[in-house]
Amino acid sequence: MTVNLTKIYTRLGDSGETHLGDMSRVAKTHPRIEAYGTVDELNSHIGVSLTIAGMPEDYAAWLRRIQNDLFDVGADTAAPHDPERERLRVVPEQTAWLEQRCDEVNATLAPLRSFVLPGGTPAAAYLHVCRTVCRRAERLAIACGEELNSEVIRYLNRLSDLLFILARGANGGEEPLWEPGRYR
Repeated sequence: MTVNLTKIYTRLGDSGETHLGDMSRVAKTHPRIEAYGTVDELNSHIGVSLTIAGMPEDYAAWLRRIQNDLFDVGADTAAPHDPERERLRVVPEQTAWLEQRCDEVNATLAPLRSFVLPGGTPAAAYLHVCRTVCRRAERLAIACGEELNSEVIRYLNRLSDLLFILARGANGGEEPLWEPGRYR
């Protein structure tokens, strides 16, 4: 499957509307546009995280794969279900791959003693930013309703888990923890 983009601006969105993947016109504030726009924002944040010194190389390789998968998530979200046309859809195997990475990294981490404060190393701090944007994308995907491929929601949910676990790993065991009521 290839994509050919010959012209970047079309002026079709100048009125506040855009096309979904089935070529139907919707407002740029439509729930699907909000959802896949936030997935795009997440993908951009992951791109920034890849430039941060101290990002473990295996994490970077996984994040590059995730960037590609996020384009699949966006394409799936952009295209309403049409039984007469096959579309690119997120599949359970993509979510399972995330689960395998979660288990792999989590097995190397100490058990949590409290909630983790976003921060620590620059790589960990930025992975926490990615995690929070991913959670927003998940909420917006849920807002699309039942016609959205439910695997998109599972994928985003698992991805936010993985981003949390990677942030913990990037902190190398020296993570800032919440101390309830410390400054009362």
